[in-house]
Amino acid sequence: MITKEIYDQYLENLVSGNRNKCREIVETLMKANIDIKDLYINLFQTSMYQVGDMWESNQISVATEHLATSITESLMTLIYPNIFSKEHTGKRAIITCIANEFHQIGARMVADIFEINGWDGYFLGTNTPIQDLINFIEIKNPDLVCFSLSVYFNINELIKTLEAVRSQYPKLRIIVGGQAFRWGGKEIAETYTNVVYIDTLDKLENLLKEEMN
Repeated sequence: MITKEIYDQYLENLVSGNRNKCREIVETLMKANIDIKDLYINLFQTSMYQVGDMWESNQISVATEHLATSITESLMTLIYPNIFSKEHTGKRAIITCIANEFHQIGARMVADIFEINGWDGYFLGTNTPIQDLINFIEIKNPDLVCFSLSVYFNINELIKTLEAVRSQYPKLRIIVGGQAFRWGGKEIAETYTNVVYIDTLDKLENLLKEEMN
């Protein structure tokens, strides 16, 4: 369990750039057999949301935000032996940030949730061109595709991507999500068929469990 004391200690060291101390906290939690999703949601995700809020309110610099991101991504790799040891079901998902999107932690967490639930999660990273994405869909023939949007300014790029994928694969199920939807755009899921807006990792996991039934 991640207590307030543990979280506050982690956040303090994350913002100050103390990578070793953050690693020590995570390793201690792992030795205590903490649930991976708990670690992702209540430590990594929550702390990065708070770091983002601190940056938006000018409490920290861009450099500090970038360092916190780097530390978090490095710590996520500590969990991978547990994640990729899960038995897989044969279902496949492509997870990507759309073109002009350069924040990838949320999408990486989504890809890992797929892996935890027995899916093959193909994470393409940041700034994926539309045509390259379509080509990759053709190769992998996924059951789901997930688009991450962190900056609302890029909403039109998301719409272009949805329309391009829809024109080629009208029956393909698509999930959209990300911090950008705090400012609007949730109606996109109602505009396009087979598109679902998911705002939490818990809801994503529930959807994946439904897919297995």
